[in-house]
Amino acid sequence: MAIEVRIPTILRTYTGGEKAVTGEGATLAALLDDLEGNHPGIKERLVENKGGGVDLRRFVNVYVNDEDVRFIGGLEAELADGDQVVVLPAVAGG
Repeated sequence: MAIEVRIPTILRTYTGGEKAVTGEGATLAALLDDLEGNHPGIKERLVENKGGGVDLRRFVNVYVNDEDVRFIGGLEAELADGDQVVVLPAVAGG
């Protein structure tokens, strides 16, 4: 099951400069584990431990086929072959 993951510029040091990489997993959590195996250090930049569990970092937005994962199950969001996952750092300013 191949899933395309679009990587923001700030995280491309973990992917050797690649804008997009492929990974596998039935859920977002499994996909992140797969990415970590091929691109060490990237998972730590996307998730954090919270109250004994793991969740997406507050300032990281992840979309599966243009749907915000926070509204479709978070790390347990289901993935299918051919899905596109986009990682975007939140932008703030004033």
